[in-house]
Amino acid sequence: MSENKSAGLPMAGKWDPEKLQAEVAELRDLQQKPFIPRATGYIKRTGPGLMQSAMTLGAGSATASVVAGASFGYKLLWVQPVAMFLGVMMLAALGNVVLTTSERPYRAFGREMSKTLVFLWALGTIMASIIWHFPQYALAAAAARDMGIMAGLTPIDAEGGFTGAGYAVSFGVGLLILSINVFTVFSYGSSTKGIKLYEWFLRGVIGMIVLVFAVVVIGNFAKIEWAELGKGFIGWYGIPEWQNPKHVTLVLGMLGAAVGINMTFLYPYSMLAKGWGKDHKTLSRWDLGMSMFLPFVLVTSLVIIAMKLTGVYTGQDVLQEGLKPVAAAESFTGILGNTFGRIFFDLGMIAMTCTAISVHMVVCGFTWCEMLGLEYTKNRFRMFALTPSIGLFGVVATLPFWFPVAASAVCFAMLPVAYLTFLIMNNKRSYIGDAVGKGFSRVLFNAILCVALLIATIGSVIGINNRVIKKLRGLFTEQPKVEKIAPVEKATEPISDRNQ
Repeated sequence: MSENKSAGLPMAGKWDPEKLQAEVAELRDLQQKPFIPRATGYIKRTGPGLMQSAMTLGAGSATASVVAGASFGYKLLWVQPVAMFLGVMMLAALGNVVLTTSERPYRAFGREMSKTLVFLWALGTIMASIIWHFPQYALAAAAARDMGIMAGLTPIDAEGGFTGAGYAVSFGVGLLILSINVFTVFSYGSSTKGIKLYEWFLRGVIGMIVLVFAVVVIGNFAKIEWAELGKGFIGWYGIPEWQNPKHVTLVLGMLGAAVGINMTFLYPYSMLAKGWGKDHKTLSRWDLGMSMFLPFVLVTSLVIIAMKLTGVYTGQDVLQEGLKPVAAAESFTGILGNTFGRIFFDLGMIAMTCTAISVHMVVCGFTWCEMLGLEYTKNRFRMFALTPSIGLFGVVATLPFWFPVAASAVCFAMLPVAYLTFLIMNNKRSYIGDAVGKGFSRVLFNAILCVALLIATIGSVIGINNRVIKKLRGLFTEQPKVEKIAPVEKATEPISDRNQ
């Protein structure tokens, strides 16, 4: 291990240094090859970007895409690609800093910037991973109950409470997802082979998600209005009915929430866990493009298109604020014959939550070790990775009022602070030297980062207003109501909480 205690991760150094050296030699050789074999070689070696894609493709993305498509048809297809592009650019800046120095950002940024800020960064990561764990299980259980209804079960009684079948289906799918993720996450923290197994698990599930929603769209292929779809992608309509502040808030919230605070912590550590360094910079850019940007845009776009094709969008540009993904699933009945379209949609929802849940667990394994100043061991990583597993109870219940409010305050406030830190560190010549870049490309890249910072700040203000200020105001102005446990369909995330 390096003499610098903040350099690299012991897990990477211990596992197979000879293979890491061989990979560096292969990457240098790839740079001399023609485009197609070079691209193929890079794509085969991607990984950390997959984890970012898996984390952001969760209950929040599903809800945002369903609402956008159901409310405005093709007209907001441009939002998700722009949002993720800005997020990818900010992560590219963070990757440039980390791969240049090979230092763990928690320790390095604390030394170079502020120990208090990096502590809040880590704290926000853990809180976000826990709070956004609940709605993942909530959506998975809701989708499973919807399939239960198609099978003739009665998960919800006449008064809106759970029946015995409802509890059985909800906890059944929750425990299944947890079991799968414990196995794969524990593999990730055990060896280089474990990391590869985990990454192939993510590739498989993300590929299945794309396939499921593609099948649903293909089932209505003849209905696609290609000219309108193209206009949607290029932003022809901008923000429909932009005079309506709710529509503007929806779009700004989606743009500002493409990357969550826990994603910013996970990304550099997932690179260091693979032993990536200076020679992996080109690979990291391919990774962000092919493993993060492309899958996210594909899935969210297919969901939005499906909302238009299956008739959920009525042709009137009216924001359907209360629409939940599973409520929209009924519109897929009849696609591919009888209820198969609806089943495919539900399976896609479950798969989206499964990947997000696994990555929440991985990031907690890294974050706790850094916060507590502990070296990485297999057992420590596994123990800390189980932190957000309490979210399993999201299959039947919501979090206590105070926790989402407190977590939202920290998470939304810290995201623009983290972005500003990455922007500063990426331009700190005294720390990363010539890696700050030069000429027009540096000016353009920094301009994009500033736009990303501005949008993230606006998104954070919207998030704090919706999740903190309005809830606190409602607490003091409304009479408290006694509610029994509500069906999980009410527990999914608001649109501005895309990830995680």
